[in-house]
Amino acid sequence: MPEELAQEKIVAAIRAAAEEVFSMMLGLDLVAQEANRQPNKPEPANGMVALIGLTGKWMGTGCVLCSADFARKISGQLLSSKYASVDPEVLDAVGEIANMIIGSFKIALEPEVGPLDMSIPVVVFGHNFTASSIHRADWIVVPFLCGGERLVVKACLSQQQEQHYRRASDTQTPLSQVVL
Repeated sequence: MPEELAQEKIVAAIRAAAEEVFSMMLGLDLVAQEANRQPNKPEPANGMVALIGLTGKWMGTGCVLCSADFARKISGQLLSSKYASVDPEVLDAVGEIANMIIGSFKIALEPEVGPLDMSIPVVVFGHNFTASSIHRADWIVVPFLCGGERLVVKACLSQQQEQHYRRASDTQTPLSQVVL
């Protein structure tokens, strides 16, 4: 198992996942832009971000970012509806789109990094907000254009130290005996 994943593999997996979801589920074409590496430090944002945690022998975060206008458009495509504003249905739809993209990305990486578990999406909408991962790895940033709108898919992953890694399915304690 590699200590660090090649940026090219992450970029290729993100591009394939996003392009497939947009083509098959939304009927939209994405145009990939130049990918880059970004330090893991919070920066102010506007619009919408959906975050999904990844864990296994590797851990990190995947996220999908877009403007509110684009979120309404892709939600409408997914749900065959129109949205005049960001409402709970738009938030749910963006979370589901992120879930499909990051889920497909995860599946593409698993042959190399082993099984990964995913959290449910957390979707944040607003103006001048910051969203950060406590993870220390750099983000691999893959921007796309779609009909004049910008979509960004980002991922940061690093290998866990063996003593910190344990899947919930590896435990021998029955759930009825777990104390929270």
